[in-house]
Amino acid sequence: MANVLTLSDDGPQLDGERAALDLLAEAFGADARTVVVPVRRLAPSFFVLRTGVAGAITQKFVQYGVRLVVLGEPTTTEGPVGDWIREANRGGDLWFVADPAELEARLSR
Repeated sequence: MANVLTLSDDGPQLDGERAALDLLAEAFGADARTVVVPVRRLAPSFFVLRTGVAGAITQKFVQYGVRLVVLGEPTTTEGPVGDWIREANRGGDLWFVADPAELEARLSR
């Protein structure tokens, strides 16, 4: 997939604004407009919306015009988190996809 930076399952967790900026620098270095992060690379606090971690991370990606894609099934998709995931998937800045096939289908639209 052109212009897509896909992180491996291993590596530091995306756990806040500093990590988001580091990842964005890597994306720009790779000329990527989409970054795919395996769900296991997200800090657990990402899915606890009241912590603000998800908001801080996604806001940085939006500000810099890079799409963030979470690959894999989150541990929770109920309540406010589920609502947020469904809403995010309607837009173009943040996607949650179950597997690479779903990602490829979305990117080819």
